[in-house]
Amino acid sequence: MDAIKDYTVHIDSKKRVTLRGALYQYYNVKEYENGCIMLEPRELTVPESISAKTLKDMDRAIENFKMGTVSPAIDLSDF
Repeated sequence: MDAIKDYTVHIDSKKRVTLRGALYQYYNVKEYENGCIMLEPRELTVPESISAKTLKDMDRAIENFKMGTVSPAIDLSDF
């Protein structure tokens, strides 16, 4: 596979590297013992629905609330 871009970068005083003309805002970084660094683009998206696990947890919380199995009230008067 041929490289699309080939350029030299340096680490700034805060140990950051700047990517020129990056196509994505977020990257997953994998750093290996031999010094290789792999960047994989990530696109953050809003989930289309609530997961089944979350819905199950919400149902269990409401059941506990209806049965009176709740923690004591928190006093927020100091705030």
